Amino acid sequence: MRIRALPLLLAASACSMTPKLSLPAAPVAAAYPAADGVEALPAWRSMFGDPRLQRLIELALDSNRDLRIAALHAEAARAQVRIQHAQALPAINLDGGYTRQRQPASVAGAGVGLASGAGSGASGFEFGQFSAQAALTSFEIDLFGRLRALDAAAFHRWLASVAARRSVRLAVIGAVADAYWNERLADEQQALTRATLEDWRASLDITRRRHAAGQASGADLAQAEGQVRQAQADLVQREREATQATNALTLAIGAPPPADLPPPSPLAAQPIRTGLAAGTPSDLLLRRPDIVQAEQELRAANADVGAARAAFFPRISLTGAFGFASLALDHLFQGANRSWSYAPAISLPIFRGGELRGTLNLARLRTSIAVATYEKAIQTGFREVADGLAAQATYAAQLTGMDAATSQAERRLQLADLGYRAGQTGRLELLDAQRATYAARQAALVARREQLAAAAALFRALGGDPETEGAR
Repeated sequence: MRIRALPLLLAASACSMTPKLSLPAAPVAAAYPAADGVEALPAWRSMFGDPRLQRLIELALDSNRDLRIAALHAEAARAQVRIQHAQALPAINLDGGYTRQRQPASVAGAGVGLASGAGSGASGFEFGQFSAQAALTSFEIDLFGRLRALDAAAFHRWLASVAARRSVRLAVIGAVADAYWNERLADEQQALTRATLEDWRASLDITRRRHAAGQASGADLAQAEGQVRQAQADLVQREREATQATNALTLAIGAPPPADLPPPSPLAAQPIRTGLAAGTPSDLLLRRPDIVQAEQELRAANADVGAARAAFFPRISLTGAFGFASLALDHLFQGANRSWSYAPAISLPIFRGGELRGTLNLARLRTSIAVATYEKAIQTGFREVADGLAAQATYAAQLTGMDAATSQAERRLQLADLGYRAGQTGRLELLDAQRATYAARQAALVARREQLAAAAALFRALGGDPETEGAR
């Protein structure tokens, strides 16, 4: 009957002190500004079409240390779930042992009850005892849901760590793309500066010949020489920036780039999707891993409140053992040598100096913090998507205007150069046209780089799933 009563006690442990959790309403507008229709987000391979960039992202996903750390944190949280879940299950140990002891005659008396195998002496008795038993050690009957609340908290923290790993993975993909485009920008700026330097050196040669012929002043020659010197200084700067961009890309990958990478695509021809539909803010709650992480942290904090509330109630535990004990090993498992014990215990907190109340208040405060963190994550995600949509809606027109301005600057430079060679225009007009063209080309490269970065940022802001080739 005593054993049959145990399932009844376990069935009675359906009470839970964890408060019901209602997620706060999203503290953002119901729709994004300038949002287009709804479409599935592309996978990162479809988003970033440059084969060289795809290879670099693959290397980063294998070698990046931040991603490795996040994966280890997720595994550690999963192990903690197993540990916490085991606390709610009975712990049964199988023990066996042998004890040899000596008792003085004054204590053991005449040795009544000693079986064969015991030795006697003038002043005492020696005997050995064999034992084997299965023991149930301090099994807590979770009447008020304390262990279940701790189990739920560990489970939600594991889910939060999995979301954190996804967030880091998505950040790694974005960081590699940004570093790669920075490297492309630095290389193309370096090539542009080198070509410009050659053009300006040719112009300097013409100015020197004109000065030798008395057709150009010393001021014109000084301007041409100063322009070349400035271009040489710019080239050194571009070389430094290219080296630093390569170092940043190596760090983002987590290993030096291999030598057998596919050839790069120019910035102007990067195969990347610059148009993405945002959907609705409710989609964002499911897509963005940082919001999922904040939600799971909130659920874990709410479960901690349940565990703190359950600590005010009695804690019931059960310890029991069943086995055999005998002075002789060959008689150990005979029915007459059977032994058993059980010891139910109850512990009711009476005075803890305010510790339990303080623990409960702390758990409630942490839940409030988790609510604010969850709302902040939603607001941050909404703002990042809105910024990305604004960039998406304006960069195309900006680049079209800049391309037109660059074409006009190049046309002006051609006319100024022809006029200067023919002696119809002055050196100052040519100098101004050269500088304007150089600046327009540099600005166009930077704007294209910014457009690519904005598209990648919108992809990350929408929570593009990096782990599957299909869309979510």
